Amino acid sequence: MEAADIADLKLFIDHCKSDPSILHNPSLGYFRSYIESLGARIPPPPNSSTHAKISDNGDEGPIESDIDLDETDVVEPDNDPPHMMGDPSIENSEENHDAAQTLKSKAVVALSEGQLDKAISHLTEAVTLNPHSAILYATRGEVFVKLKKPNAAIRDADAALQNNPDSAKAYKVRGMARAILGHWEEAAKDLRIASKLDYDQEVDAVLRKVESNVHKIVAHRRKYELSRKERELKKIELEKKRLAEAQAAHLKSSLKDGQVIAIQSKNEIDTKLNAAAKLKRLVVLYFTATWCGPCRTISPVYSTLAANYPQVVFLKVDIDEAREVASTWNITSVPIFFFIKDRKEMDKVVGADKRSLESKIVQYC
Repeated sequence: MEAADIADLKLFIDHCKSDPSILHNPSLGYFRSYIESLGARIPPPPNSSTHAKISDNGDEGPIESDIDLDETDVVEPDNDPPHMMGDPSIENSEENHDAAQTLKSKAVVALSEGQLDKAISHLTEAVTLNPHSAILYATRGEVFVKLKKPNAAIRDADAALQNNPDSAKAYKVRGMARAILGHWEEAAKDLRIASKLDYDQEVDAVLRKVESNVHKIVAHRRKYELSRKERELKKIELEKKRLAEAQAAHLKSSLKDGQVIAIQSKNEIDTKLNAAAKLKRLVVLYFTATWCGPCRTISPVYSTLAANYPQVVFLKVDIDEAREVASTWNITSVPIFFFIKDRKEMDKVVGADKRSLESKIVQYC
């Protein structure tokens, strides 16, 4: 395994330690079956009942949905020590084969008499003599199902499938064992294969019940996934809104409502014009000079207008201090005022005409 995969596995195991209930998620059925097959005991789900309850903690609090599953015959997993398995390295002699068949016959008789433990004993001896027989493992697994020992049955079914990957009986045993553990989707998969390999009325009856539960789980998962996606989209929209509001607040603070902003460079004026365009604000761009008499007269008026119209951006450029800006705007005389919206020049006023200046502000803001 790659280091990243191992790190992910450690995180998952830590999550399971802090919240073992996640192991009851249907999508983790294969993992649950594996650790139960090793003899591990998984804590029962909280508030377990005939209603499987799945919840998700999102930003808006818990979203809970009941799945009304048919859990008749579902049992707690068995955690007995694994029964003896045959040694696959042993060669299958004719003598051992015949002895194993004799033991199987005895097991069948014991089964007919309801002596399930005795049948297990005969079959255990049989698999040690002939560990290559899929039918012996599958038969013992079938008895384990009757004894309500699904994990033991799954171990035998797995062993049978190692010897014969097309064993219908092994798939039947494993499917029925998974069904009594409540692992509906895994059970359905095995039972479908068993039915396809060799039709069996018992398999068909169990499969109908299992598939009914699977359909409910799939429908719930679809509903849950749709709800999750809707919450994710809402979360994204809220984040976009938050970012837009934060950006707008930043832009607004940079435009200094009610004040005149002195411009020193071309980059600075571009920044202010872009900010004003995003906020859909009118910009008044005033070019002045310290040696200009009319400019000294109109400058206090310009400051008063800035205070009176805080939603308008008032910029001021001294043509001697910001020659590049003055050159870009082709300034040949001062004072001059440009009215700009969305970075487009709407109008201008030449000279210190207070009345014209304010009327243009009213017209375009």
